[in-house]
Amino acid sequence: MQVEDHPVDYAKFEGVIPEGEYGGGTVMVWDYGTYESEETEDVSESLRKGELKFTLNGEKLKGSWVLVRTRNRQWLLIKHRDYYTTDEDVTELAPVSILTRRSLAEIAEDEGGNPKKASTGDPKVIPRRTGVKRRKKGQRAKIWHSS
Repeated sequence: MQVEDHPVDYAKFEGVIPEGEYGGGTVMVWDYGTYESEETEDVSESLRKGELKFTLNGEKLKGSWVLVRTRNRQWLLIKHRDYYTTDEDVTELAPVSILTRRSLAEIAEDEGGNPKKASTGDPKVIPRRTGVKRRKKGQRAKIWHSS
């Protein structure tokens, strides 16, 4: 669903937005990276027309994709077949935050939310801890950028 642009400051926000507020729920930075448009220099015009082809250079998602408007503000994100195509579900292979290595349930638990509502899949099941050492409150996450 298309929403308004968010401030760049939100790019590193993880936590719980209270129910009833806009975007309420547990927030995770699942991937981090850059994109390059394909076949156009004018991304805004492609979005107005309802189709944007681009390459993702993320930590988790890579390769060629297309964003296609289906109706009004509804869009589909479709992976093109390329070197990075796989039959495996990347959300199951890499379910944790790229910044803190926490799951949605762990973020909710750490930030005072409800871990049962934050889990993916069956809301009655809390995902098993990842076993990855989590950063302490107040510590900054290290983000590596490569050229």
